[in-house]
Amino acid sequence: MDILEFSADPTNFLTAGVGVLTFATVVTLAAPLAKRDTLDTRMKAVANRREELKRRSRQALKGSGLRHADEGLYKKVVERLQLSRLLEDPKVVDKLAEAGYRGPRPVSTFYFFRFVSPFVMGVLAAFYLFGLKTFGLPPNMRAALCFLAFGLGFYAPNIYLSNKAQKRRQSIVQVFPDALDLLLICVEAGMSIEAALQKVSQEVGSGSVELAEELALLVAELSYLPERRLAYEGMARRVNYPGVKSVMTAMIQAERYGTPLGNALRVMAKENRDLRMSAAEKKAAALPAQLTVPMILFFLPVLFIVILGPAGIHVQDTLGHSAALKSH
Repeated sequence: MDILEFSADPTNFLTAGVGVLTFATVVTLAAPLAKRDTLDTRMKAVANRREELKRRSRQALKGSGLRHADEGLYKKVVERLQLSRLLEDPKVVDKLAEAGYRGPRPVSTFYFFRFVSPFVMGVLAAFYLFGLKTFGLPPNMRAALCFLAFGLGFYAPNIYLSNKAQKRRQSIVQVFPDALDLLLICVEAGMSIEAALQKVSQEVGSGSVELAEELALLVAELSYLPERRLAYEGMARRVNYPGVKSVMTAMIQAERYGTPLGNALRVMAKENRDLRMSAAEKKAAALPAQLTVPMILFFLPVLFIVILGPAGIHVQDTLGHSAALKSH
């Protein structure tokens, strides 16, 4: 009963929200101190991908394809309800790849949560609005809010994937021009493209684990895919950034027409550095407009209190003193 009374009071939710935000702030500030090095884990995943490609190439030589094993609960639910046909999304594999998820298991997980999350959010909203707190709203308005929560639950997995892909893309883009410079040095030193990419993936791991993973995966795909063009196109599709796409296109053309790769890498490194600088300038130009609301809500009230506070106290003391003299 205490839990129901607590849930029915919006003030308690506001207090809990402030507590959660405070905890999130502390975790955000302390996260760099407790951050683990995930480079080894990701490199092991890439090694597994290499072995998978090797097995696939061997199976292709034998005339049969490699079957992916995905026998989890999500896969069974998706197959039983035919969710892949009901919630068909032709770009789901590309979206998952952009977020760093590969293989058949993430696809089943995505379809499962896309089917379950609308019902979960809709039931929770209905339980709260019809059972705990009505807020004085008519039934039709509460039903509309429940349908709104249902719709948000349907798009929640896509929003999560978009945010995950955006963060991963930002991590790659920040280090990519420097990686191109290292790749240019390795290529001009006489190393093959596979050895150069492998060397660069080891060097950029401290700056961007995601880029190191992508480069190592590119090396594995160059070794075992039937066409090298597919490996370059795969990385361009996974990262989905114009600078990376242009570099992959330049590499494809260099291998197809025999043009010098060093000149192309030098030009592409400069272009990617210019893209990174223009993105930083764009963020800096948008910063004053973004700071307007926080300044109005947080800085100006405190500033007014600091400036007008002593004057108000002085006026109050003067009025109090005058009233005391009149009373005497």
